[in-house]
Amino acid sequence: MKKVAVILAGSGVYDGSEIHEAALTLLYLDKVKAEIKCFAPDKNQLHVINHLQGEPVEGENRNVLLESARIARGEVLPLPELKVDDFDAVIFPGGFGAAKNLCTFAVDGPDCEIDGDVNRIVNDTVEKKKVLGVICISPVIAARALKDSGRKPKLTVGTDKGTMEALEKLNAEPVEARVNEIVVDENNKIVSTPAYMLGPSIAPVAEGIEKLVNKVIDMA
Repeated sequence: MKKVAVILAGSGVYDGSEIHEAALTLLYLDKVKAEIKCFAPDKNQLHVINHLQGEPVEGENRNVLLESARIARGEVLPLPELKVDDFDAVIFPGGFGAAKNLCTFAVDGPDCEIDGDVNRIVNDTVEKKKVLGVICISPVIAARALKDSGRKPKLTVGTDKGTMEALEKLNAEPVEARVNEIVVDENNKIVSTPAYMLGPSIAPVAEGIEKLVNKVIDMA
């Protein structure tokens, strides 16, 4: 049985983990009988977004770990407790929370900073030849973490020109892909898929995520 850590960033596409992507990741991991553990940073979100209106909510704070527990049905651990040696693979679903709470890409673009534990986990995963799965916008996390490692990871964010240019600035190699496709970096053991970077609906997103999960398990 493969052991897989899933890194969450809150709950909700605009300020946390994209719920469809996170749930599909957990579903397909369960279907291949992987042992799953969810983790999230124990800190406040960058901000809280009213998902009906798409606008920030003034004066409200939410904790990333507590919000992630909504997706994980309470079964989520603080990110510092994740030891890469205990797992065969690590997967990051997307959502703006990945670019707001796990790094600052949503604010700073390729000049972004990255959460210290996220940086450690990505680098340990690659260095120890575990498998890394990154979905939607999460490839920017992999690129930022590996920026100064001397590696040049192959990653997809679909076809978005601006994000592809940002990946290049982070010393990654962007690869175009359709929503139901994956890109596999065999050298670094990284698998990526565009998901809701392209959308437009849950069915094609699910197809890409299922392919990613199956490839991650195959490589683990």
